[in-house]
Amino acid sequence: MAGSGSFFPANGTVLIPWYATGFRGDGLEEAINEIAAVSLRYGATSYAVYRARDDRYKIHQFVAFENALDWERYWEGPEMVDFRARHSSWFQVPVLYGWWDQTAAGGLGQSYSNGATLTPTAS
Repeated sequence: MAGSGSFFPANGTVLIPWYATGFRGDGLEEAINEIAAVSLRYGATSYAVYRARDDRYKIHQFVAFENALDWERYWEGPEMVDFRARHSSWFQVPVLYGWWDQTAAGGLGQSYSNGATLTPTAS
């Protein structure tokens, strides 16, 4: 936040914890998958949607932005406003999103910005 004057960080990932109402889990998942992709038009650098295995009504949407203004434009943009209005009976309110910082990541066979590549080793 150094000198930005904003409550939100300059960049990071927004976690939106959706919770579907009765028998709406599948439909809400599909709708969130569609609206999550729209975030790229608003400057998101990536997005992901996860659905819990132990509670099929719980869906988490992750959206990474370089700045908070792009996030605000996405969240308050016409597509997301329309999404929330059309699907308002499909999820529980309030929807309390928050900014998160990634502290570690990894994976096998992936290249990273520092040039490292993780590959499986024989045991």
